Amino acid sequence: MTQFSEYRENNGGDNGVADPETGLYIDCRDLFKIYKRADLEVVALRGLDLSVEKGELIAVIGASGSGKSTLLNILAGLDRPSAGQVLVGSRDLLDVSDKDLVMYRRSEVGFVWQATARNLVPYLSVADNIELPMALSGEPAKARRAWSDELLESLGMADKAKRLPYQLSGGEQQRAAIAVGLANKPPLLLADEPTGELDTENADSIFGMIRGLNRSYGVTVVTVTHYAGVSQFVDRVVHIRDGRIGSETFSHPDYRRDGGIVEDEYVVVDPAGRLQLPVELTERFRRGGLAKIQMEDGQITIDAPDTNPRQPRSRS
Repeated sequence: MTQFSEYRENNGGDNGVADPETGLYIDCRDLFKIYKRADLEVVALRGLDLSVEKGELIAVIGASGSGKSTLLNILAGLDRPSAGQVLVGSRDLLDVSDKDLVMYRRSEVGFVWQATARNLVPYLSVADNIELPMALSGEPAKARRAWSDELLESLGMADKAKRLPYQLSGGEQQRAAIAVGLANKPPLLLADEPTGELDTENADSIFGMIRGLNRSYGVTVVTVTHYAGVSQFVDRVVHIRDGRIGSETFSHPDYRRDGGIVEDEYVVVDPAGRLQLPVELTERFRRGGLAKIQMEDGQITIDAPDTNPRQPRSRS
């Protein structure tokens, strides 16, 4: 069995899913994260709900301070939630011990940072960078080299194995970083702005390679990004605002146009029945903060009242 087929087999079926009945690999429910700074409390996540199936590739987008990086850090085991539920595979990251959290970060999750300095050791070659996590996990030298060679081949970097990071272009550095993230064959790959320092051509190339690895190895991928063209490479785009998931966008081929893509956005309704309206619609309700909801012929309409119901009515 090749390293490739072994990785694919380990990520297949119901191995390590949070819920075998639904196939969910990541299951976040009513997730809160509160940071305390001096006498202030900053709420980064406000009852966030997110489900990701095993083998799925999703992108999380949102404005700065919306909670994207906080969510990614919690999924990576770099931070703990304040309350709620966060299941990744068979682990509950809210209650897991510090020792188990270290093992989780080492063997079950790979991470790709935006800054190259956080991904690659500058004085090690590309191949040695990839083999380093495997060496720390006790992998034999022969197996380390075989998997490193296979990853570099799949990323079009076979001829760059002996080069140092500074001898690579920005796109090549991020491809090497992806290989490092997959070194220990994790079932989950997390990427925080992996194309933030790249131009459009290189960004398309990186996300295309991430998509290819996702399909080839069956690895679940969650990426945070501001890249506008990401929707063509992922299964869905999750929009986060004010610490909660507001909507999700799904892309599918437009058969009326050759090579065309149709994007459908859906508002997320949480278990309590709450939803976030898109920002461009929210302005209509800011004056009174009230909305009229009606259901007719199976259609739900949400509209702003003509007058403010809170204002006292004149008496004749």
